[in-house]
Amino acid sequence: MTDSARPVTLITGAAGGIGAALARALAGTHDLILQGRDEGRLSALCSEVGGARPLVLDLTRPGTFGEAVAGLGRVTNVVHNAGVVELGAVAEQPPEVWTHTLAVNVVAPAALTRVLLPTVRAERGTLVFVNSGAGLRANPGWASYAASKFALRALADALRDEEAPHGVRVSTVYPGRTATPMQQKVRAQEGGEYDPADFIDPATVAATIRFVLDAPRDATLPDVSVRPGPRGA
Repeated sequence: MTDSARPVTLITGAAGGIGAALARALAGTHDLILQGRDEGRLSALCSEVGGARPLVLDLTRPGTFGEAVAGLGRVTNVVHNAGVVELGAVAEQPPEVWTHTLAVNVVAPAALTRVLLPTVRAERGTLVFVNSGAGLRANPGWASYAASKFALRALADALRDEEAPHGVRVSTVYPGRTATPMQQKVRAQEGGEYDPADFIDPATVAATIRFVLDAPRDATLPDVSVRPGPRGA
């Protein structure tokens, strides 16, 4: 496959656990655009995976998205992987936490999708929303995060039917607890120990997302859950 024929895949939150693992999984078969806020970390990852392009973008500023992506050229797939979490009871969390969580986890994917849809439609590409088990069930202390992930599911579900006539596939992936820096933060907020061996390997989630992206065109995988496998002795 020539470089010009390879899919161009944009990954948000690329410098983090699942995003970086996905960049490594797709390197060599996809041309990559890696979004993040830390230019140094992005540049290092781009070099590691062999010539990916960095996209330094603040996801809390959707008004900047159009200009930022205007010169990207082809974009076949978009993987909305970036996310934030702050645990706390409804009685305790201030509106600022809710506003920030919804801005990054819901508004940013919607706004970035809107400005990228023309090229994704032209490519008959795939949009993947990396959700969470919290997008299927809300537990105590998780209200703001779960609300954002329930909303992200609604966004993907509506978009799937809207874009089907344009040949665009839309999938949601629901990883269980995964060994990432975000999970380490969550465990600290929960007052628990963090042992990466207790959680799904980010490379496993990345392999699942790659399968969704590379699935034959006669199939769409609307919802894919990834849960920890059985722990044998």
